[in-house]
Amino acid sequence: MTYSEQWDLEPIFAGGIDSPALTQRLADLTAQMTPLLEAVQNWTFATDQPTFATLTQITEQLQAIEAGLKQTGSFVNMIQSTDERNPQVAPMMGRINALENDANQIDVALTKKLVAMSDADFKTVVSTPALQAIQFNLTEKRTNGAELLDEATEKLINQFALDGLTGWSDHYDSLVAEIQVPDGETTLSAGQAQNKFESDPDPKVRQRVFQNWYQTWDRYSPLLTDTLNHLAGFRLTDYQAHGTTDFLKKPLATSRMQPATLEAMWSIVSQNKAPLVDFLNRKAALMGKEQLAWYDTWAPVVVGDFQPQRYSYDEAADFIMQNFKAFSPKMASVAQTAFEKRWIEAEDRPGKQPGGYMTDLPETDDFRIFMTFDGTPNGVATLAHELGHGFHTMMINDLPSWRQDYAMNVAETASTFAELIVSDATVKAAQSPAAKINLLDQKITNAIDMFMNIHARFLFERHFYTARQNGLQTTADLKALMLAAQKEAYADALTDYDPLFWADKQHFFFDDVPFYNFPYTFGYLFSMGIYAKAQTMPDFEADYIALLRDTANMSTEALAQKHLGVDLTQPDFWQAAADSIAKDVQQFLALTADYLR
Repeated sequence: MTYSEQWDLEPIFAGGIDSPALTQRLADLTAQMTPLLEAVQNWTFATDQPTFATLTQITEQLQAIEAGLKQTGSFVNMIQSTDERNPQVAPMMGRINALENDANQIDVALTKKLVAMSDADFKTVVSTPALQAIQFNLTEKRTNGAELLDEATEKLINQFALDGLTGWSDHYDSLVAEIQVPDGETTLSAGQAQNKFESDPDPKVRQRVFQNWYQTWDRYSPLLTDTLNHLAGFRLTDYQAHGTTDFLKKPLATSRMQPATLEAMWSIVSQNKAPLVDFLNRKAALMGKEQLAWYDTWAPVVVGDFQPQRYSYDEAADFIMQNFKAFSPKMASVAQTAFEKRWIEAEDRPGKQPGGYMTDLPETDDFRIFMTFDGTPNGVATLAHELGHGFHTMMINDLPSWRQDYAMNVAETASTFAELIVSDATVKAAQSPAAKINLLDQKITNAIDMFMNIHARFLFERHFYTARQNGLQTTADLKALMLAAQKEAYADALTDYDPLFWADKQHFFFDDVPFYNFPYTFGYLFSMGIYAKAQTMPDFEADYIALLRDTANMSTEALAQKHLGVDLTQPDFWQAAADSIAKDVQQFLALTADYLR
């Protein structure tokens, strides 16, 4: 079957950025804000008991407003992703951001009401049948809300954030839209250039494109330095106003994760770099080098007369659906729907932003995927990764909106699990040692990303926020911090690095999620535990879906204990995953021994 590589956004809001339906939806959301805020402010426990019908209605209306803002915001962001210079995007997104600020004010007012209750009254409320489905979410609001300032101050902070935190994040997007990387007589977008220097089999091409890429970003580095400094400065001031200087407190709370779990995970990662260094050294030897450069780490390993397989988009779709079906027919069905209904934007063309994502659309009960498909096995894995996110969305879209608000670390679990299925399938399907070497390389490179690349991002961000507490950082400071982080994370196994990685990685500039890094490594390792369980259980699909449906209904540690029977604060679980990676490396070393130059 032939599938389109361009997504269809018309069923969401027909007419694009000028859609009358989009304009009307925003008008409807605007009209709902003031009455709902007044309802929250006027609510009392005494007048609403014993059924708490008014509070139930308030929570339902607030969830519906948040879903509407998610729907409209995702739509406008999707337009920007494929047309990054569209001048209508910024004003429209500004309007949505303002509405999100109004919704947040309502949430603060509701949270204040929950905090003010006695323990006995709150227990009565969350035991009400109509509210039991969101009991965890209400409890979480009450717990986190204890640190909120008064409503007027919280409103002022959120208003400042529109032109502060959010404004600087939007400014980054505007700067990236101007990035054009020269390559001979052609010009590449940031996304196209990144794909080229990461995947081209010719080392000279990789080096040339990366050098052009680096020089291009360097020209923008003073502006990007200002942007990152002010993003972090706003965030640190906000933290301080709420009584903390611990910049990891909110990221961990957002991930519903204990510090002990994060420490256990990074400790095992740090202790298990040796096999990956062996892999990098062997990969360098196969390429005729003593050590790899930064831009070589993603390059395919090609030995003998083997030619890396290139997948058409249709072939990739069929391969993914076939292998999803072996683990979960429902996963395959969701993927098939996504391909057939054109929920995926995968075409390689100019004007698109770099990177990829899945965004859920709560009002149409579906999702969309954005990426640039390049035909490599890694491109197939990325497509599977985003479809894993989509499957997660489809398995929980019947739950209350707050029960769908899972944290990023468990979000990356479903996606990485889907990616593991496809990566393993490609290795097993290899018809020759040379083919298996190439595919093992792709699989282990993913582990390199999680154990080294993501670790470098975490180390950089941690050191940057520590330094930023003492003042503005210069471009030279940021380059030095990134270089040190990369050398530590890669165990100094490369000849050179990317000191501007902080500039070209969008994740550092998100306004809604700080430390957009450690959840990736968590999701990768956690999914390996799920994958191991999947291979031993005949009725895995039902258990897997049950886990996904609990991802916004308990802490990360409770989720792991309930569905996998493991304690994430202890090293055993993490070490088992690291041992699995080491086995892949040993297989790679054994297979490549005969190909050393």
